[in-house]
Amino acid sequence: MRIVSGIYKRRRFDVPRTFKARPTTDFAKENLFNVLCSNYLDFDEGPAALDLFAGTGSISVELVSRGCGKVVSVEKERAHYAFIVGVLKKLGTDVCFPVCGDVFSYIRNGGGEQFDFIFADPPYELPELGAIPDLILAQRMLKEDGVFVLEHGKTYNFDSHPRFLEKRVYGSVNFSFFQLQERGQ
Repeated sequence: MRIVSGIYKRRRFDVPRTFKARPTTDFAKENLFNVLCSNYLDFDEGPAALDLFAGTGSISVELVSRGCGKVVSVEKERAHYAFIVGVLKKLGTDVCFPVCGDVFSYIRNGGGEQFDFIFADPPYELPELGAIPDLILAQRMLKEDGVFVLEHGKTYNFDSHPRFLEKRVYGSVNFSFFQLQERGQ
């Protein structure tokens, strides 16, 4: 796992081969952050971010490296959670808060906290994947001008969702972007 940009640029962490996580590819991650920086987020303002289904923590540490003021990283698998905690210790950062728990429970009990950016990278075969945008947006976890990005496989198409903004495809990785306001408002 490599950090693409920011204060920890080029730092690498070896992910155990036993992990089930499918980390976002460096190519897709780099392009995602190019789109975010160009169109949606100003990392100089220290946005607050939420990384759901964090896996190896690749997106979380990238967010920290680029200047997020706060990152909450939610991962259910204990070994993955421990890996994220270890990476954060090696980086010496105190702005990322890993949570070991179920994403759907976290969404339901999020405590009213709002974020400028929410990223979710669920397992592509997760039966509830199609419902995630509505769950996130209904809980008002996203700030009014924030952006939610869902990573998914090619079998999902959210183009007709009223809060869908755009889709970016990088190889087998699909990113769908959403905001609170419906299109045309």
